[in-house]
Amino acid sequence: MRNRFSIIKLASLCIALLGSASVAYAQSGTNAYEFLNIPVSAHSAAVGGQNVSLPDDDITMMFTNPALLSNVKHNTVNLDFTTYIASTKKLSAAFARQAGERTTWAVAAQYLTYGSIDETDATGNTLGKFTPSDLSIQGTYSYLLTEYWSGAVTAKMLYSKYGEFNAFAMGVDLGLNYYNEEQGLSLSLAGRNFGGQIDPLYETKEALPFDFAMGISKQLGHAPVRLNFTLDDLTHWKGINFIQHCIFGADVLLGKIVWVGAGYNFRQAKEMKTADGSAHWAGLNVGAGLNVKKFNIGLAWGRYHMSSSSLIVNASFAF
Repeated sequence: MRNRFSIIKLASLCIALLGSASVAYAQSGTNAYEFLNIPVSAHSAAVGGQNVSLPDDDITMMFTNPALLSNVKHNTVNLDFTTYIASTKKLSAAFARQAGERTTWAVAAQYLTYGSIDETDATGNTLGKFTPSDLSIQGTYSYLLTEYWSGAVTAKMLYSKYGEFNAFAMGVDLGLNYYNEEQGLSLSLAGRNFGGQIDPLYETKEALPFDFAMGISKQLGHAPVRLNFTLDDLTHWKGINFIQHCIFGADVLLGKIVWVGAGYNFRQAKEMKTADGSAHWAGLNVGAGLNVKKFNIGLAWGRYHMSSSSLIVNASFAF
């Protein structure tokens, strides 16, 4: 009876995820809160960026696929730091706790500050300085549907403050993951940022940066190598060919202590190309991590803007 109930839950989640993706595809206009697309997880960033299938004990993976929260240890706390363009910095924090054998819940926040900017009037006179920022606060609930399947949902509140202007939005992420540890196989679907603005900065309400992705991670037999393939942003095809939706990555797992990863994001490379045709290493991502008992740390490097490189640092502790 339990298995039948779990299958019904699984089917319902798949229908909801695919149906919502169709609705999101029909949306038009520009997107707000693009900071949600800046990677939080160093491991995900290292293997190409928006990975949705890494089945490790890594709380930061819930930011790309909430279903991966089911793999996280009880009472895990996490802090993250990302350098971005110029003085732009991103900070995030998360806490996860198990509730029984099948349920894990988490709360998290992301904060992006653009640094101090001159405030001017219509004629260019300097009036002072202000610090624009974006904030996301979220709650995630994941559930083990069966021995191999997990599903999850994230609800998030988003707030922006740009000088005297403010904006508020609501969003939802949905995720599904199949993980067979014996076969070293993980398959995932994830839909992020369903929703939109409730109170816009100006008169026009904008959609969130919706992303529907699927991915696979597969360990090569007894070798310490895992291959990762992600198809990202699958509801947007105008002016984008198939290869630009592809993200390839690999990580080497040295026991359960050290991982080293690298990945290539084709769309990232194309968008960062300059007039001379060079992407200046954009699209290439690398990183490494250390897992010692209850302490995890990860570090990744990538170029998400042509003007500078980005560094992502994660630190987690389970108590």
